[in-house]
Amino acid sequence: MGDYSPAPDLLRDKVILVTGAGDGIGRTAARTFAAHGATVILLGRTTQKLEQVYDEIEAAGGPQPAIFPMDLAQSRIENFEHFAEAVDQEFGRLDGLLHNASLLGQRTPIANYHYGTWEQVMQVNVNAAFGLTKTLLPMLEKSEAGSIVFTSSSVGRKGRAFWGAYAVSKFATEGLMEVLADEMDGVSSIRVNSINPGATRTNMRAAAYPAEDPKGVTAPEDLMPTYLYLMGDDSRDVNGRQFNAQG
Repeated sequence: MGDYSPAPDLLRDKVILVTGAGDGIGRTAARTFAAHGATVILLGRTTQKLEQVYDEIEAAGGPQPAIFPMDLAQSRIENFEHFAEAVDQEFGRLDGLLHNASLLGQRTPIANYHYGTWEQVMQVNVNAAFGLTKTLLPMLEKSEAGSIVFTSSSVGRKGRAFWGAYAVSKFATEGLMEVLADEMDGVSSIRVNSINPGATRTNMRAAAYPAEDPKGVTAPEDLMPTYLYLMGDDSRDVNGRQFNAQG
């Protein structure tokens, strides 16, 4: 999708939620969606980071975003239900949902993996994505063409040693995407797809590969054509597909 050229107003009047919006790909996606006309709901754990993204969007002349601090590691279904009610009251609908928030966990053999860390990674990467999706589906149904995008990984499509809970959670993410996409097919205007960002210059990448030179890693901005395509109306008929943002 690197050759995709979105219209400047591709996302005009759309309301899009980005999880993990305070940093990395989420931050870049939020700013990019706003630059193409979307009202962005910024969801993340750290209020200060969200406020910085908020200020960046406003300074660039984008539509006024909204901030919803939430620690997905500690959130349960009642938190997601409360959030969905707030979205309904504030916006009345939701046009896009980008599940970007993820935890890396440990890079270690399964035999040595800490059970508590495993639970935490699954909570953020899988359970929270399910909870948010389930409670926000009625808001997405109010859109003429709702889009749900899950963030996957190459290790969620082919398992690799020492990637532990992160890899397993991304396999689950792909499964959730495929099941939901099949359920939506032919009965809903909602489309559901996944993106594998590939190696990207983020703090998570630096934690996974501490010896790597970040200058040689793709910047989040270079991935945005794929994200814009899946959030915009050019992909209205695309459902249940796995995308690679690079290559």
